[in-house]
Amino acid sequence: MSEFIKKHQLGILGIFVGGILGYAYYHFIGCNTGTCAITSKPVNSSAYGMFMGYLVFSMFKKSKKTDHA
Repeated sequence: MSEFIKKHQLGILGIFVGGILGYAYYHFIGCNTGTCAITSKPVNSSAYGMFMGYLVFSMFKKSKKTDHA
């Protein structure tokens, strides 16, 4: 389990940060009419934030370079 967390620590951090920011977006900005697909419910907004947070944070993961000589 510890190996998994060390290997994917940036992605996991991105999920947490994205979830918090997604909920904050719902809470502070949200959708007045209730017809917005993402921001009308806190679950949708948090899930979208988690997904986007994972994508953004995983961009900064260092890739292993292999030497094919």
